[in-house]
Formats: sequence, structure tokens, C-alpha cells
Amino acid sequence: MTTAEIDAWLAGVANPEQRAALERLRRVIRAAAPDAEEAISYAVPAFKYRGRPLVSYAAAKDHCSFFVMSGTALEPFADELAAFSTAKGTVRFQPDAPIPDDLVARLVKARMAETDAAAAAKESGKKSA
Repeated sequence: MTTAEIDAWLAGVANPEQRAALERLRRVIRAAAPDAEEAISYAVPAFKYRGRPLVSYAAAKDHCSFFVMSGTALEPFADELAAFSTAKGTVRFQPDAPIPDDLVARLVKARMAETDAAAAAKESGKKSA
């Protein structure tokens, strides 16, 4: 996936406030996970880490969504996310009330830690077999 394809997807977001909020979210994710690769997954921009889905984001009719893709990763941040609408692995927000950058970065790092732990467990299982 090229940066141009993600840029084109974002350019297609009709609401300029949503587009700006998602562009900001993209920058924060990239800074938090510089080794992650951008992709389109389920028709929305996503980041993959170690070949696995990490996080993604999208614009809906009346909100933006940040898909952390893990309810487990969201749990430790429940208090900080109380002001947002959440569902299993998803945080919905308004463009004029975005998820704080530092919280986004910590959520991304939590997902990376989950991915790293799963990969380590898989590797240790192979070694003991």
C-alpha cells in the first residue's frame, strides 16, 4: 500500500473537519509505531505491525472512529476514555473533541505490546514442540 493510496482515501472524506481529525490521528499513529505499515483493510486506512492488524480509523456519518481492534487493549484506559463512545475495540469521537494525542500513542503502544506478546508466545510454543 502506498502513502498515495491512503492520501487519496483521506482526500475522499467529504467533511473537512473529519478529514483533518483523521489526518492528525494518522500522524500520531505513525509517530507511535514507526515500524508499522500503512494499508487499506476493510475499505479503511489501517496500520499493520509484524504482519498483523494494529489499528485503523474511519469517518462515519456523524463521528470518527479509531479502531484499536482489541477490547483488552482498551480496558486499562477505560477511565481516560470515559468521555468517548466506546465499543469492543473501538473509540468514537467528534472531530472537534479528538482523542488526546498522548492517549492515542499509548493505545497504539498497548496494541504493539499485545502483538509482540502473541508473537513471543507463538515462538516459544514452536521451540518447545
